[in-house]
Amino acid sequence: MKMLLLEDDILLNTAITHYLSSIGHAITSVRDGNVCLNVLQTKTFDLLIFDINVPNIDGLSIIEKLHAMKKMVPVIFISTLIDIEDITRAFELGCFDYLKKPFHLKELGLRINKIAQSKPITLCHKRLSKCYSYNSETMALYFNDTPEVLSKRQLKIIDFLAHNKGFVCSYEMFMEHVWDDVDVDIPTIRAEINRLKHLLKEDFIVNIRGIGYMVKRSE
Repeated sequence: MKMLLLEDDILLNTAITHYLSSIGHAITSVRDGNVCLNVLQTKTFDLLIFDINVPNIDGLSIIEKLHAMKKMVPVIFISTLIDIEDITRAFELGCFDYLKKPFHLKELGLRINKIAQSKPITLCHKRLSKCYSYNSETMALYFNDTPEVLSKRQLKIIDFLAHNKGFVCSYEMFMEHVWDDVDVDIPTIRAEINRLKHLLKEDFIVNIRGIGYMVKRSE
């Protein structure tokens, strides 16, 4: 799993990073809330492991900011805090687990394995570009927090691309999943997608010449 660790204690940060790397995870580690937020604005992760009391922006506030940006990522909080209000706030923000310090590194590994082995997490919002996100439950495309007015067909195109983010969707796939096997030719598909692209304020739909279209994964 690709993880972001936020822990300001140098020794604990190093120990967690080395342990999780040794059991096969890819770890990016930071010790400051501002740095953490900057990383999250440019990279994507499968899991967040956050201390709460860290410099500049605390771990709970970072999760609140992520929600405002329509970014929903599983998080394990690690903290010395035992106040029930802090723990309640953590779980209200979507915390998947809460480990009180000190803890054994293998216990953290077991908690991570439990998350990895559970059924896939369905995220309502998918980030498509810097300002665009898509809500798969309501089939709504948002530019920042404002929904875009699109036709039913255009929303089906966005929905299909969002669910296949990072993969090239061929014209044949569009025929089957967007046009529901209705007799349609490739020029018609191109024309409809081009009309959609012209409506967008950011061009996140990539044309793969001769094959189809895709939305690239964030780096």
